Amino acid sequence: MNEASGPPTTPSSPRFKPDPSESLYGGYTRFELELEFVTMLSSPLYLNHLASLKLLQAPDFLAYLQYLHYWTRPEYIKYLSYPGPTIRALELLQEERFRTDVLSPGVPLALAFREIFDRMIETFDTRWLHGSTVPKEDEIGVYMLKSDGQQ
Repeated sequence: MNEASGPPTTPSSPRFKPDPSESLYGGYTRFELELEFVTMLSSPLYLNHLASLKLLQAPDFLAYLQYLHYWTRPEYIKYLSYPGPTIRALELLQEERFRTDVLSPGVPLALAFREIFDRMIETFDTRWLHGSTVPKEDEIGVYMLKSDGQQ
């Protein structure tokens, strides 16, 4: 079986190799399940969903969120697809006010816009602003109108 037929991975995240002696839960290791869960925390809408289920008020669930802080360590953060939003969510979920406020529809929307803005800033190449290079059409991802009005 060749590697190309395996599950897709992002180039930035290393491949996880489970320990054969580790217990499986529904065919997945605990590491894989926790990775899936903390990755979901990067979604503001998922945080709103957890709040609507009143999970963010349950002491056992709050203890689990505290336990998940090990994902902030370098040896684990490298596996996160969205490290910034995931770690930010883990930190915000420790605050009681945030756990209450996230029920409001405006809070997840504001978080989503912040993530979009942060990603734009991270990927925006400012060299052309200072005259060192001029971006090409495909680099900025926008169609430029040609002088004859065609795209």
